Amino acid sequence: MDRLAAMETFVRVVETGSFSEAARQLRVGQPAVSKSVAQLEEFLGVKLLTRSTRGLTPTEAGLGYLERARRALEEAAEAEIAARGAGAGLKGRLRICAAVTFARIHLIPMLPKFLAQNPELDLEVVLDDRQIDLVQEGIDVALRMGKMTDSMLTARRIARCKRMVLGTPAYFKRAGTPSTPSELSRHQAVVYLREGSVWSFQRESTELAVTVRSRLRVTAAEGVRAAVLADAGLAIASEWMFSPELKTGSVRAALPEWSLPALDLWAVLPTGRAATAKARAFVNFFERSFNG
Repeated sequence: MDRLAAMETFVRVVETGSFSEAARQLRVGQPAVSKSVAQLEEFLGVKLLTRSTRGLTPTEAGLGYLERARRALEEAAEAEIAARGAGAGLKGRLRICAAVTFARIHLIPMLPKFLAQNPELDLEVVLDDRQIDLVQEGIDVALRMGKMTDSMLTARRIARCKRMVLGTPAYFKRAGTPSTPSELSRHQAVVYLREGSVWSFQRESTELAVTVRSRLRVTAAEGVRAAVLADAGLAIASEWMFSPELKTGSVRAALPEWSLPALDLWAVLPTGRAATAKARAFVNFFERSFNG
């Protein structure tokens, strides 16, 4: 039994939740995948997977083995890169996670250049507005926005941007433009549930919290964008979320003399996992490209 190949097979089965999908990704037959996992379980003397009608679930032993197997595969890839030399480029698979709207506007357009620079590298981009478990989902690097509350994660700040109250010219023509935060109570707000209905402003030493009125609340940033662009109301959003529209003037900011807490963008690595050469290369590339 090739132990490294068996490790990779097991990791793919857990990440895909399917023998058949793991076989497709590994370009082998499904019986070969099943046999490889069975041989690995026999070699280790423990059950790694529980099979049921709902799918495949790692056992307690399987979860412990999963993280160590991932680490072993990463270290093997690191050793190959070191042996080939720095000029050999990156190869294998890199799994990235980012919020849907941010990825669509800013991340995805950059990836063809990164792939062209690394012709032996495959990318998997997981788009999810939630802060998913990076280890469980097999994520190598995540792009996250906001405050980093988990001190166990390895995080590097990439950029910071302003947050603003935004609306369309058509909305402002219909409802007027607020000149103070208190006037927001007379406007319709599009509330992103992660932001909430209490909007906190600051101007010099003055702080002011306003509870906005909203008949439209959404759980995803894409919904906020769509609602604002449909002239449904005002929303708090980052410059990043509406950067194309801010450039063209199809969306504009209100209350320019008042500021909202800034938004940070972080590159985050999973707990307990050393940064791979692939993850480091991607973070460096993205930071240069995004801030350039």
